[in-house]
Amino acid sequence: MIYAKNTDALSYRGIHPNLDLALEHITPDFLSRVGSERVELKGGDVYATRFAYETLPAEETFFEAHRNFLDIHIMVDGSEGVEIAPPESLTEFDRVEANDFYAYRGEGDYKLALSPGDFLVVFPNDAHRIKMCLERPAPVSKVVFKVRIH
Repeated sequence: MIYAKNTDALSYRGIHPNLDLALEHITPDFLSRVGSERVELKGGDVYATRFAYETLPAEETFFEAHRNFLDIHIMVDGSEGVEIAPPESLTEFDRVEANDFYAYRGEGDYKLALSPGDFLVVFPNDAHRIKMCLERPAPVSKVVFKVRIH
């Protein structure tokens, strides 16, 4: 997991070339151009999409993880709670291997608030529960990069 400010994104280059490409696009100009249609930077290996939704009480959310991709969550408007846990400490209840999607229930090891100007990188060993309201349900908008690393 990497939890940092957008302005520090380039400090994390060197982990994987596909991650480097995504980090280089964490700029106000690029983020403002991302809409609900997928923006491909490197075909199906690196792409970004904007999501808008209302946050939910924690009990209405679940953890997800991926085996071949990492995610970069970048909050544009609003704030949400996020929890992180290793998948092996959780109980899997759904999977769609073709979409690299694994769903879990359980308790998080780390809790954080994702707000405008923040980004979060979650690796395959980081199951993440997103969309959690901090005080009450509220609208958010964020850009999520999907980055193939396996």
